[in-house]
Amino acid sequence: EVSARTMADTSPPRPTGPGSPQDLPPAAGEPPLSPEDLGRLPEPVRDELLAPDPAVIDTASKELRDGVNRCPKCGSTEVRHRAGSDRLVCLYCRHEWAATRVEEAFGLGEGIAELRGTQIASGARDIDADAEHLRSYQCAGCGAEVVINTETSMTARCHWCRHVLGVNEQIDNGAVPDAVLPFHIKKEDAVARIRQFVNKRRLFALKAFKDEFTPENVVGVYLPYMVVDARGSADAAGAGEILTRRYTRGEGKNKQTYYDADVWRVQRHVDFTVDDLTLESSAHRAHVDTRTNTHNVINTILPFDTKNAVKWNASYLVGYTSEKRDRDVEHLMPRLQDQMLSIARAQMQPSVARYDRGVRWEQERLNLQGTRWVAMYLPVWLYSYQQPGPGGRGGMLHYIAVNGRTGETMGSVPVQTWKLLLAALSIGTVVEALALWFIANAG
Repeated sequence: EVSARTMADTSPPRPTGPGSPQDLPPAAGEPPLSPEDLGRLPEPVRDELLAPDPAVIDTASKELRDGVNRCPKCGSTEVRHRAGSDRLVCLYCRHEWAATRVEEAFGLGEGIAELRGTQIASGARDIDADAEHLRSYQCAGCGAEVVINTETSMTARCHWCRHVLGVNEQIDNGAVPDAVLPFHIKKEDAVARIRQFVNKRRLFALKAFKDEFTPENVVGVYLPYMVVDARGSADAAGAGEILTRRYTRGEGKNKQTYYDADVWRVQRHVDFTVDDLTLESSAHRAHVDTRTNTHNVINTILPFDTKNAVKWNASYLVGYTSEKRDRDVEHLMPRLQDQMLSIARAQMQPSVARYDRGVRWEQERLNLQGTRWVAMYLPVWLYSYQQPGPGGRGGMLHYIAVNGRTGETMGSVPVQTWKLLLAALSIGTVVEALALWFIANAG
């Protein structure tokens, strides 16, 4: 879904004199390249900012607003997610049915190339700081009032008639997204994958970690993400170099390698669209501090098959935990722009392959023309281990994560540093011995 228009290089080559292996200056007597003379690009019109207020796409499940999700065959509220599938099952009559994909229900997979301005699904609206965690519902079965604490759960059972109620109403506290991607990987499978991951690293693992390792404590959690469709364009200008000659001067320790290269002014433009870019919408998970946690392992188990996400239904969360979204569109916009610019650079890369000495981009501009934001829960199996710090304070929080759809597994295991150092020294000794042996035999 990416279309690119490449602009021609804008000046003839200029040979350079001897220089370092880094980017070379122009030949003596010629002015250096500067941002001012590198393709004076027009200031982009920020359609995103000039567009009207964000348009809201209503993704609320109107049939579930009373808090009760009934079996379409018998009317029971004993509804659960069928493990390993995207289907729901009634525990009373065993009837199964398929949930509707959110893209099909609301047309969220269409019209990306025509996006203009900001479109926000109802579950992705700004969070109301005063929104309560406690939500009261009147049971549709007996009329009793049932309270659900969205900080800890999305479902509750009526203590009178045993109906199961779920928070399906769109509320402004970040608890109810537009869509959910159900778990496919079962817990026993996740436990096996985590055990296998650790067993490959047991040799250097911290003894306390090995003694306390209990993968059965893995937790299935739905993590909040914003899934974004976007349309944009980017311009870049800089200097590209083509190697013409490589030679050495001097002898012994004074021997140096020099390069001659032709320097070109390079200018590129690309128009592109992005479909289902995932951005973390939890400030806690997005805060990666490598001194205290390994949250970054969550990003290594991407991607998720977000095209298969279904309309929000609290029944999918029974038996799992979840984290609420606490970041709004305005907070995530800088992150989106950074990723869009990275995608634009990747799209430009094939057109500058002839510059074997590389291209130094000195000007870059992104024009974000339209976006569409959808709040979504994505499934992750998490195992955590708190490694104590000096004196029992602080320390490092290690995570092992399993993608709840694909089974992709990644994590961090606390290691004993002295074992790593010993192994490194042993390897170095072996390499040195082999080198001496080859030198002796060569002589």
